[in-house]
Amino acid sequence: MLSRSDMRNSLIWIGFIIAVLPVIIFRDFTPDNELRYLSIANEALSDGHLFTFYNQGIPYADKPPLYIWIVMLGKLMFGQHYMWFIALFSVVPALVIVTVMDRWVAMQNLPDDFRLSAKLMLLTSGLFVGLALTLRMDMLMCMFITLSLYVFFKMLKSTRENKLYTWLFPIYIFLAVFSKGPIGILVPLLSTTVFLLITGRIHTWARYWGWKTWGILLALCVVWFACVYAEGGTEYLNNLLFNQTVNRAVDSFHHKAPFYYYFISFWYSLAPWSLFIAGIIFAAGFRKVYYTDLEQFFFVVAATTFVMLSCISSKIAVYLAPAFPFFVFLAVMMLKRFKWSILLSLTLVLPVLVYVVAIGVFIALVATGTLEGYGHWLFYAAASVLTISGLLAMWQLYWNKSITGTINTLSIGLLFAVFVGGWGLPSINSDLGFQAVCQEARQLAEKEDITTYYTYGIRRSDSMDVFLDTDVQVVDETEILEGKCQGAVLMTLNRRIRNNEALQDYFKDKPIYNVGNYIIIILD
Repeated sequence: MLSRSDMRNSLIWIGFIIAVLPVIIFRDFTPDNELRYLSIANEALSDGHLFTFYNQGIPYADKPPLYIWIVMLGKLMFGQHYMWFIALFSVVPALVIVTVMDRWVAMQNLPDDFRLSAKLMLLTSGLFVGLALTLRMDMLMCMFITLSLYVFFKMLKSTRENKLYTWLFPIYIFLAVFSKGPIGILVPLLSTTVFLLITGRIHTWARYWGWKTWGILLALCVVWFACVYAEGGTEYLNNLLFNQTVNRAVDSFHHKAPFYYYFISFWYSLAPWSLFIAGIIFAAGFRKVYYTDLEQFFFVVAATTFVMLSCISSKIAVYLAPAFPFFVFLAVMMLKRFKWSILLSLTLVLPVLVYVVAIGVFIALVATGTLEGYGHWLFYAAASVLTISGLLAMWQLYWNKSITGTINTLSIGLLFAVFVGGWGLPSINSDLGFQAVCQEARQLAEKEDITTYYTYGIRRSDSMDVFLDTDVQVVDETEILEGKCQGAVLMTLNRRIRNNEALQDYFKDKPIYNVGNYIIIILD
């Protein structure tokens, strides 16, 4: 029979999946990364590669194979790429992380209402829920890092060796590396070492990082790198081992940012809870209330990851994702030591007010054209849900004086708004991704017996080959005006033509079709 905790976790799983289901079903693939991964997977299937990947013929050693394999598997199973299948490997890892963290804090007998708030906070933290809805490998890596740290802590508290844990610890770490890269080992290695050091247990380091752990990691990596060498040779292996690791860490050629980058990104990455999390952790530290091993460990994982990533040259907000669960659950564990106060309530006032004014701000943005094309009634309904949630949360905060009640109200309101707004995504998909414009272009090409596709002024349009089943050629204004693009379908953005008199004059006698923000022109 399921325990009360297990039933609550099951309800959260079901509720979260229902909330994000419309987004998963109706959203188009984004051009920036999602479509590129699909294109890379298609190229790997076409070329018969399993360990070396290429993007439009250019070596792509940026990421390890695991996630690309998942994308490839979906294509092999279903004949095409489906959002719902690939999304499973972001949504399910997110829910696994929440479940593991919940079981972890249960070891400290954290009250059920606090545990519920912690789970809802994490699931509704800006970048965490964003990664759960985005087709990336980050959530997969975070899951394996969390599992490895959980196993480490179980070993720490065990009086005798558990052989299963001694195998699971390095395997989880390898899978984290195999999902995203070196961060998968750096986070567990540095955080556990620092924790053992500051708690006077450094003499036990070899118990966790002994010959068995390093032997398993080395054996798995040797097999992986040997397969890479067999497929891609020395140049690809060098790119994977050095250019994408050491060079990006020391002097990045990609996503380079200053040391203080994460001090800024923290605030929007964990919104709407960032002020609450930072405030309560700082206050708890000031009052020196980190009493238990678990609380100290969560703090060390969050702080070590934050500092380590700040020292690495390449930075984007999602890199900090492995620390998110520990920031959130640490803050809630600290919360039980604080009574309601005006100062504490102020950390939640900003998100409450943002929710309250949501519908008014949305109406203004649509009316002024800032959110042009977002006028579907379902988006108004979603914004209204946020406003109602904000009003209820304000009542919880200042009438009931309940911090957990406020958090739960805001979290459930956000998930309900995501559910409602998700049904309206088909109305804006033509502006979010390439699927609509490519489908229209393909139909026109078949009608006109054309097999060549050009794009002008569309960022990352090379990945349109996922929908067109053929390569797309990027051209510039000069090539178009000199007549070098005849006998083809040209796709571009409305704004590229709107303010260009030369192109307007050139296209005046050409068949033009509008698809959202894009236009399709037949160059016969």
